[in-house]
Amino acid sequence: MFLNINETFKLMEQLANIAMRQLLDNESFLQDKSLPKPRKPLKNISALKRDLDARAKNECYRATFRLPKDECLDGHTDCTLWTPFNKMHIPGQMFVSNNYICFASKAEEACHLIIPLREVTIVEKADSSSVLPSPLSISTKSKMTFFFANLKDRDFLVQRISDFLQRTPSKKPCGSDREWKWNLADPGCEVPELPSSSPPAVSPMSALSSQPVNFCAGEVPTASQGLLKLFRRNSEELSGPKGAKEKMKEESWNIHFFEYGRGMCMYRTAKTRELVQKGIPESLRGELWLLFSGAWNEMVTHPGYYADLVEKSMGKYNLATEEIERDLHRSMPEHPAFQNELGIAALRRVLTAYAFRNPTIGYCQAMNIVTSVLLLYCNEEEAFWLLVALCERMLPDYYNTRVVGALVDQGIFEELTREYLPQLSEKMQDLGVISTISLSWFLTLFLSVMPFESAVVIVDCFFYEGIKFILQVSLAILDANVEKLLQCCDEGEAMTILGRYLDNVVNRQSVSPPIPHLHALLTSGDDPPLEIDIFELIKTSYEKFSNLKADDIEQMRFKQRLKVIQSLEDTAKKSVVRAVSGDIGFSIEELEELYVVFKAKYLMSCYWGNNRAAAARRDQSLPYLEQYRIDMEQFKELFIALTPWSCGAHTPVLAGRLFRLLDENRDSLINFKEFVTGMSGMYHGDLTEKLKVLYKLHLPPALNPEETESALEATSYFTEDVTAEETQEDKGRTNENGPEKEEKGTSPQDYRYYLRMWAKEKESKKETIKDLPKMSQEQFIELCKTLYNMFSEDPVEQELYHAIATVASLLLRIGEVGKKFSNRPMRRSEDCKANNTQDPVSEEESPTSEQSQNSAVEQQSQAEHEDKTCRDAQPEKPQQENQTLGDASGEGQSSPLQLLSDDETKDDMSMSSYSMVSTGSLQCEDIADDTVLVGCEGSSSAARYGSTIDTDWSISFEQILASMLTEAALVNYFEKKVNILQKIKDQKKVERQFSSSSDHELSSVSG
Repeated sequence: MFLNINETFKLMEQLANIAMRQLLDNESFLQDKSLPKPRKPLKNISALKRDLDARAKNECYRATFRLPKDECLDGHTDCTLWTPFNKMHIPGQMFVSNNYICFASKAEEACHLIIPLREVTIVEKADSSSVLPSPLSISTKSKMTFFFANLKDRDFLVQRISDFLQRTPSKKPCGSDREWKWNLADPGCEVPELPSSSPPAVSPMSALSSQPVNFCAGEVPTASQGLLKLFRRNSEELSGPKGAKEKMKEESWNIHFFEYGRGMCMYRTAKTRELVQKGIPESLRGELWLLFSGAWNEMVTHPGYYADLVEKSMGKYNLATEEIERDLHRSMPEHPAFQNELGIAALRRVLTAYAFRNPTIGYCQAMNIVTSVLLLYCNEEEAFWLLVALCERMLPDYYNTRVVGALVDQGIFEELTREYLPQLSEKMQDLGVISTISLSWFLTLFLSVMPFESAVVIVDCFFYEGIKFILQVSLAILDANVEKLLQCCDEGEAMTILGRYLDNVVNRQSVSPPIPHLHALLTSGDDPPLEIDIFELIKTSYEKFSNLKADDIEQMRFKQRLKVIQSLEDTAKKSVVRAVSGDIGFSIEELEELYVVFKAKYLMSCYWGNNRAAAARRDQSLPYLEQYRIDMEQFKELFIALTPWSCGAHTPVLAGRLFRLLDENRDSLINFKEFVTGMSGMYHGDLTEKLKVLYKLHLPPALNPEETESALEATSYFTEDVTAEETQEDKGRTNENGPEKEEKGTSPQDYRYYLRMWAKEKESKKETIKDLPKMSQEQFIELCKTLYNMFSEDPVEQELYHAIATVASLLLRIGEVGKKFSNRPMRRSEDCKANNTQDPVSEEESPTSEQSQNSAVEQQSQAEHEDKTCRDAQPEKPQQENQTLGDASGEGQSSPLQLLSDDETKDDMSMSSYSMVSTGSLQCEDIADDTVLVGCEGSSSAARYGSTIDTDWSISFEQILASMLTEAALVNYFEKKVNILQKIKDQKKVERQFSSSSDHELSSVSG
């Protein structure tokens, strides 16, 4: 499939990057729905490679031209572009997609061009010549015409552009009656044209700043212009030298607009970057931020979107809105625009609207600081779309709960420090400074660590250059302080030096009054701080570190994203292991290995097993312990691989019972703590603890009623585990529990109820063997069946079979004797009268015996007499329901155990009922190596309710434990130590084999 090692490595990087992005944000991760199809079949190229190449080109295209995330590249071709500002034909490439035509010169920064198809009026093929072969002209609404030449397949290109133009929606601005007209500019090419009466579109801001924006919903209150225009405290600076400098900047930009164009279709060259570096005039700042970031494209294609979000989010509250309210008055409180309700309300609406647009991010600290600055220069809708561009494209994954994007770029910063400042890198790592400074610098774009007038110039360059500029300025700051930092002794001293430096970065050209900087002003001794001009800092950063390339930074992001994800997962693993280690018998090493296996099982089911529901279950806002949860099928696979109690074909049944036992909240999912709790019960503890786990697996809720002979009998044992609390509440309706019940019912959201509930959960509930309910005869049969299967293929299985047969016979006798001492003496005679018309009922349903104080001898004699009377009254009944100890004569009619060969019991469900043999006839030697104890599993209700299982028979855990202790073979079996690490190692081998086979199948299909 791959013959070039570099090509193979590149594709592996792409796959890893896709996997990491999906792991980071499973909900918002969307695969390209319509990857371009090759016009000609490509031989010897797999579908995987073709799709990955297309995806990589799409991502590069969108990042280069700052286009919306759903824009898909259709194709690109070499060409030349005539640039009127220098009268040259610049070689480069034309890129065509659904909604844009873009051009990038081969010489970096020679020229970039973005032409939205919504702005195109004419696409025309010009006459070819030897100087300009295959020329193509494209005209726009702003009366600009672009000439492309040297197009290899001009006819096909024109047809594709024509197709896209016809599909381009003609969105009307709110309140406008403008309509599209069509004219034929070239045979077979229909393009839209503006009416001649329409004024040219000069700039994005011209239409928005001339009148208040109503967003098609006049009732929504909005700030219709930048807050800086409304809250300019002092205009003296405008008439002084600074004002003159500002006007010179504005004039320079106007000249640039005249030569290079204005709006989205402006030629972007090195001259544009030079003007940005010198600072954007305040009057043009909002307009150019929108253009350079690409936010303008999304805003004009979604009219009314922001107003709808504001209207929908009004009056709604959630965690994000609570955090927003908390931080509103911390957002630039020193600026007059945010010292009144107008600015605060605008900030609230923008942040809340974005939280409702993107619930995955919601709200993150630092978003309030950035948004407040955006509102100073833009109206609300513009600030909203700038925030969208910032959070979703320019700083991906920065503003989520784990600030992954910032951590990724922090890793890049550390790598660049090692490359450009090697003498400082080691020192900074020892002090741990980079991890501290980079997050505050990157998340707020220096707005929180630098005076506002200076930081806003950083933001100017950021919107034009992207993260590349933030990194090179950060390097310049370290470089300027390298000597002082090398002499630092600790992190605090280094932070003081950098903080003092940033506090004194000034903008002497700012026409706005200085805003008090709330960052701590750090001084040293009596020496006045040295001021650093922001424009000198920017100039130095370009002179020393301008060779940083955007493509290189994206490549470094791939590598750092893997490291960050691994670091976060390691942190999550340590947190989870630390949280559960106190209650679990496993060692830290064993827990860590179990966590890896548990998470791998979850992820494999999500991304390899077509289980998309499992992938949707992962909510990264949950605590680490709750993020990975598995269902019953996944648990069964892990249980079969890791359990020390292997029961052959019966193992999945046992796994299902343990899953139901662990799933206390009944959501059909268990987390890691519940998983290791169940595994620890089998691996750790003494004989008593292990038997307790096994005992619970044969009681409800672990044991389904369908798994036993009688569902009626099974439900009688739910009292202890499931409805004990409900029963207590029912009994206490007339006592002190009454008010609590009423309070809980009338006000389920009362905080006092939840406080009491949480207090109960925190109370230590040490379960004792006295708390375990008694086991019915059917449940005891299932327990025997499990034990028999468990001992199969054990080195001492014959000895174990002998021991369990002895214990089972003993417990059956104990159950019979206990039945006589617990039943009411007169019940048998009453049953004889009613037995012809109804089934016997359990002893829990009978009234309390009035003669419960009688001696054991009297009860036994009366019971024998009642049995005899009952047998005389019903001579036709084939089997007796209640056997006395003296009836054990070996007739083979009354034992609740049936002995069958392995061949006869392969299908447990084929058994309709149990034949009854006398308890006295069951000898130890009866259970041979080819027999199995089988539970009664009748398929019909008649078989269940008409069964010969004794409903009065029961046995307690203490009796089972005492009987087990009499057999050394059983004691040795349950106290035997099993190494779970070896089982985990074997499971990992299986997973690797599974992934390898899956990859082979995938390559076969794609090939």
